Amino acid sequence: MRLKISLLKEPKHQELVSCVGWTTAEELYSCSDDHQIVKWNLLTGETSQIVKLPDDIYPIDLHWFPKSLGIKKQTQAEIFVLTSSDGKFHLISKLGRVEKSMDAHSGAVLAGRWNYEGTALVTVGEDGQIKIWSKTGMLRSTLAHQGTPVYSVAWGPDSEKVLYTAGKQLIIKPLQPNAKILQWKAHDGIILKVDWNSVNDLILSAGEDCKYKWSYALEKPNTGSIFNIAWSIDGTQIAGACGNGHVVFAHVVEQRWEWKNFQVTLTKRRTMQVRNVLNDAVDLLEFRDRVIKASLNYAHLVVSTSLQCYVFSTKNWNTPLIFDLKEGTVSLILQAERHFLLVDGGGIYLYSYEGRFLSSPKFPGMRTDILNAQTVSLSNDTIAIKDKADEKIIFLFEASTGKPMGDGKFLSHKNEVLEIALDQKGLTNDRKIAFIDKNRDLYITSVKRFGKEEQIIKLGTMVHTLAWSDTCNILCGLQDTRFTVWYYPNTVYVDRDILPKTLYERDASEFSKNPHIVSFVGNQVTIRRADGSLVHISISPYPAILHEYVSSSKWEDAVRLCRFVKEQTMWACLAAMAVANQDMTTAEIAYAAIGEIDKVQYINSIKNLPSKESKMAHILMFSGNIQEAEIVLLQAGLVYQAIQININLYNWERALELAVKYKTHVDTVLAYRQKFLETFGKQETNKRYLQYAEGLQIDWEKIKAKIEMEITKERERSSGSQPTKSTGLKH
Repeated sequence: MRLKISLLKEPKHQELVSCVGWTTAEELYSCSDDHQIVKWNLLTGETSQIVKLPDDIYPIDLHWFPKSLGIKKQTQAEIFVLTSSDGKFHLISKLGRVEKSMDAHSGAVLAGRWNYEGTALVTVGEDGQIKIWSKTGMLRSTLAHQGTPVYSVAWGPDSEKVLYTAGKQLIIKPLQPNAKILQWKAHDGIILKVDWNSVNDLILSAGEDCKYKWSYALEKPNTGSIFNIAWSIDGTQIAGACGNGHVVFAHVVEQRWEWKNFQVTLTKRRTMQVRNVLNDAVDLLEFRDRVIKASLNYAHLVVSTSLQCYVFSTKNWNTPLIFDLKEGTVSLILQAERHFLLVDGGGIYLYSYEGRFLSSPKFPGMRTDILNAQTVSLSNDTIAIKDKADEKIIFLFEASTGKPMGDGKFLSHKNEVLEIALDQKGLTNDRKIAFIDKNRDLYITSVKRFGKEEQIIKLGTMVHTLAWSDTCNILCGLQDTRFTVWYYPNTVYVDRDILPKTLYERDASEFSKNPHIVSFVGNQVTIRRADGSLVHISISPYPAILHEYVSSSKWEDAVRLCRFVKEQTMWACLAAMAVANQDMTTAEIAYAAIGEIDKVQYINSIKNLPSKESKMAHILMFSGNIQEAEIVLLQAGLVYQAIQININLYNWERALELAVKYKTHVDTVLAYRQKFLETFGKQETNKRYLQYAEGLQIDWEKIKAKIEMEITKERERSSGSQPTKSTGLKH
């Protein structure tokens, strides 16, 4: 990826250009020490003078009123703030009329910025003051007073905090009085420029120490010093305010997208090159308008231009499906196997690969301008979106309708959520979402939520980035200094004890600091390091084959594969998969292979149970789902068995509650309770047990006979129901 520079032969300004600002992706305003404001149209290449400012106004900074948020009257978006060296800021209309000029600072006003909602303006100056103004230009408060000039300022993504410079220091100050201030040394020289990205929450700063972290490309145009730069709304073009009166433009080219054997490169603004690395075949894709965003996945290339969306199949690059966009500035494209998602300033839109509009999920306070691939996730049946107003909340929508998932309740976590990801394969009822919270803990939970509170289970700690495989439900993440793969994350729902045996880990120090997982395709994981370079890791292909066998119920093939590979991780995954699918014969083989003898014995005891209801209940107990096991038994009329599992687990309160409710086996519960207390030499203190034990003589012979009768009854009922096979269990 690099920038392609374009520069006019002659400058349009006579003096240095101090600031630039985009109104749309194709229109820019520039201000200069020659007092002129010039409008640039990048589609036609025309320039026009908007206004000549009074000779005593020397512009320093320019910022347009935000267009897409909180605005009912479009005219409000047609205004910008201009700060100047005379201590004033000016509200100027798009036509060049100065609507208002306000005395703001002693000395030059060095920067001015609207917040994201357009409800407030912050200015900073040579006098070291940071001031907050209303959108009409009335002073609200003086936020801070520094002893040195404040050169730059930026709003936090939530418009509740302000970031500003103080010599070599950066300071974040909340608007609320008495709130904690964050301050740190950021450079070895005076900091001149700062910005805060609302999408990824990163801060960028520049100072006189001339330090930078990395470089994708370097261009040295003949323009003198560059005093100000501004990215276009769609993030594909940049403009620079130059010391010799020029305005320099550059657009991003040579962006690359890869999927399996295809590599797509943006060679020009309106041209892409597709290369098939298997046969070296090359296709050129021409577009009517400038390419803004693209995504290549699931055998489809989706490209958005300034006006249209193109959908190409990797089987045929010649005849794309084309449809017009509601708004040109697409900021995000996400793909799943069956459909894709577009995000623009107006909303979120789901389309099929045939170009059919499917749904547009909405929720209160939705801000599409800050959504990214870490805060939105898409699968074949679900859309997940992290809330910005309350970052502990994840909204879940049905992909086909855009309506809230399940009973309409959102997913709520105890801490702020940083990154979310839906698994891509399997049935809707089994859909899982993994997410990382602000403590860098990784959690997994079910997407389908009906009434009962679904468990949110921790999978790992110190996880910085994650991704699901596109071919099966394998999860990978960068965990502190390790690259970790969870071959079967659902193990936490089945047998948490063997989860460590289902992991693959390797050292991740080669990826340097702050790496990010870009994709997980097949058995290849692509990681972007902090310097922008890509690193590819291949993991074992066998777990994916195991997933395929299990999803097709090919248990014999799965066992044969594990015997061939001879790895503990494979056997552990198969054990958990078999229990999850209630194939206890395979589970017994797999648990024996990893040396879990106690579990093999328990599985054997399950296989000898007289009824399938009892078997299912004990399988649920094996997975830790005690309540569900009890429900299965009670629905099948096996009240004694439901009481007995509570006795076995020492759930004495529940055991007695069931016995009293169903008026059976109260003496059995009291007998086992008495035996339990005698073993530990304790006296009964529970009031309910004392109440029911009063005047009752324990007769073990009678109790054993009753238990034997219950078992016989269950066995007879089970054998009697075999000819007329049950249609299924209510579960």
